[in-house]
Amino acid sequence: MIRIREIDHLVLRVVNLDAMLKFYCDVLGCTIERRQEAIGLIQLRAGRSLLDLVSVDGEIGSAGGEAPGKGGRNLDHFCFRVDPFDEPGIRRHLEANGVEAGPTRIRYGAEGDGPSIYVTDPERNVVELKGPSG
Repeated sequence: MIRIREIDHLVLRVVNLDAMLKFYCDVLGCTIERRQEAIGLIQLRAGRSLLDLVSVDGEIGSAGGEAPGKGGRNLDHFCFRVDPFDEPGIRRHLEANGVEAGPTRIRYGAEGDGPSIYVTDPERNVVELKGPSG
């Protein structure tokens, strides 16, 4: 069984990064926590969670197809913080339910770097299962 504790972060693909930063930081009060310019990613602190903005021109954002609109998606993926993060148990559970899991990688989330696994739901939404930092 997988036990979800909370949403760790959301990743939005954006066309106008400056406008989105102004909205989320100036209007909603998020703060810039981390920038990874090489892959077109800016991570904003939103309370206990993160909101990641990825430019559709960047490495991550361009993987989602067309720019957000009728022909392209806006949400890159969402992440559930899983507790406990029992990788073998999670993998057994996913396999038993016919869900293919990606490799476990160390990724940055709301609590810092930690293990995560990507899966895809039946309608092709990407879901990240994230463990603790450590």
